[in-house]
Amino acid sequence: MSTRYAWRGYFTNEALNALHAEAFDHEPFTDDWETQVDRHSLGWVCAYDGEMLVGFVNVAWDGAVHAFLLDTLVARAHRRRGIGAQLVSIAAAEARNAGCEWLHVDFDPEHREFYLDACGFTAAEAGLIRL
Repeated sequence: MSTRYAWRGYFTNEALNALHAEAFDHEPFTDDWETQVDRHSLGWVCAYDGEMLVGFVNVAWDGAVHAFLLDTLVARAHRRRGIGAQLVSIAAAEARNAGCEWLHVDFDPEHREFYLDACGFTAAEAGLIRL
């Protein structure tokens, strides 16, 4: 299988809601991803197997030098092939090209190895308030 990647790639709300549901183990929502990322994101990266959406990462930003990774998603059948790391690599390169100086990511402990080892992030202290 050959995986194709696209910065600000095409997706349907249905396909991204299904991918999100699979990745986070919940029933599919009916979120309007197309409007949300177009309005609030620097960009996003899509991964495709043929025409099928198999990976996605959203790059939010502050409009200046900070970008933030959200919703790194890879379909179960396509995991452990480097797709997630490639999504992050493209997101980092595009954020850098847009003038960002920092790329932030929050993650649960089970994803530490992926983000720190496979993607090259450095551990940092941060604060969080659950709202």
